[in-house]
Amino acid sequence: MTIDIAPSPAPVRHPMLAQVVATRKLTPRLIRVTLTGSALDTFGYDGPDHLARVFLAPRADVELCLPASAERWWPAVQAMPDEVRPIVRNYTVRRLDGGRREMDIDFVLHAEAGPGSSWAATAAVGDQIGVLSDGAEYAPPADTDWQLLIGDETALPAIAAIVESLPADGHALVLLEVGDATDELDLAAPSGARITWLHRGATRAGHSDIVLRTLRETVFPVGAAYAFVAGESAMVTSVRRHLVGERGVAKQRVYFCGYWRAAAR
Repeated sequence: MTIDIAPSPAPVRHPMLAQVVATRKLTPRLIRVTLTGSALDTFGYDGPDHLARVFLAPRADVELCLPASAERWWPAVQAMPDEVRPIVRNYTVRRLDGGRREMDIDFVLHAEAGPGSSWAATAAVGDQIGVLSDGAEYAPPADTDWQLLIGDETALPAIAAIVESLPADGHALVLLEVGDATDELDLAAPSGARITWLHRGATRAGHSDIVLRTLRETVFPVGAAYAFVAGESAMVTSVRRHLVGERGVAKQRVYFCGYWRAAAR
């Protein structure tokens, strides 16, 4: 992950326009979209799981319209006419290079494509998108001895960025649920990070218990843990319940976030 640390304009948190400069298939189901924009050197960045609200035109034949308000951007979006109101979704900033005014966002190409997945699948150089800096939550306490990082494809950008930000002597157990081996990525991890890819196979995303089954069989290192758990809502909830109720991890040392919710079987 690249984060520009050179002096730059004061960070701002308002919707800003960006354009696609490149796309690249990382796996059969993951595509990286590289963006540029004249204001990206002011994009406020707080950490490796930094959330960006993305704004997409409602249709390909409609020009993207962004809210002018920073503090009240959501009411401004809601007040727009239906035919121009942008679609808003949440994604993780995979890479930010303020000096080059570039940003990478990785999109999962879902079988049942939503607006973000559909847009990314056909994104071309010059296509426009809006981005809004919206903060980060990853915050291991100072006394953390080791980290537990758990997620599915939707959490892969955040967890990959976290792994790459670990110090050289950092220790982590990483459990990543994906469809199969073609979904795995090479991550720049320190020697103390043990990455385990969990393949759910033919089971639909959001309906596998492979993460919880593997976690129950995992021996934890000695010391104070910090857990970052993200992905499908039911998986995240079950993992948190296991960590707190069965492993005795303090609630305040577990960050969990349901990025999406699977449909009923």
